[in-house]
Amino acid sequence: MIAYIKGKIVKASPTVIILENNGIGYHINISLTTYSKMQGKKEGLLYIHHYIKDESLPMMYGFAQELEKTLFLHLISVSGVGPNTALVILSSYNPAEIHKAVSEGNIGLLKSIKGIGPKSAQRLVLELKDKLSKMQISGSISTMPHNTLTDEALSALVTLGISKAVAQKAITKVLKSHPDIETVEQLVKTTLKNL
Repeated sequence: MIAYIKGKIVKASPTVIILENNGIGYHINISLTTYSKMQGKKEGLLYIHHYIKDESLPMMYGFAQELEKTLFLHLISVSGVGPNTALVILSSYNPAEIHKAVSEGNIGLLKSIKGIGPKSAQRLVLELKDKLSKMQISGSISTMPHNTLTDEALSALVTLGISKAVAQKAITKVLKSHPDIETVEQLVKTTLKNL
């Protein structure tokens, strides 16, 4: 089992990082939270969850913080929440916001996440409230401005399963109503909340 990979960042997008270690390039799926922490760096360390399911190809999921990895593992333990849905959740809100929403039973906030309906939101609260109450989560996410804001946000939304046409329209609408958005993370989160 791989605990973490440290190496040169060959490519970074809002949903995937290719990390080179000893001549091997690892394709690692990431959340926007991790992307914001890795953006602009030449080297990085990601805590890895190696996901293997019977018929599908093995996938690697990477996190800039062990706390985010732990939260990811809690999320995928919930019936009906797979790794891609867990990444959408972690891309929509930071760990502190998710922790607070589950702890307080904020079904409305959880339902605002793409792919989470009323039943899934209730299941998240029911199954995770006790587990998350034992975790210490605090802080917020630091962000960095980036030049290709729209392109990277579009790429992230398409990777998260939203059609390109729908994503483009939503991004345009969000940028008109929120011209002060400066980061990919802010743009994707706001767009996800408005879909």
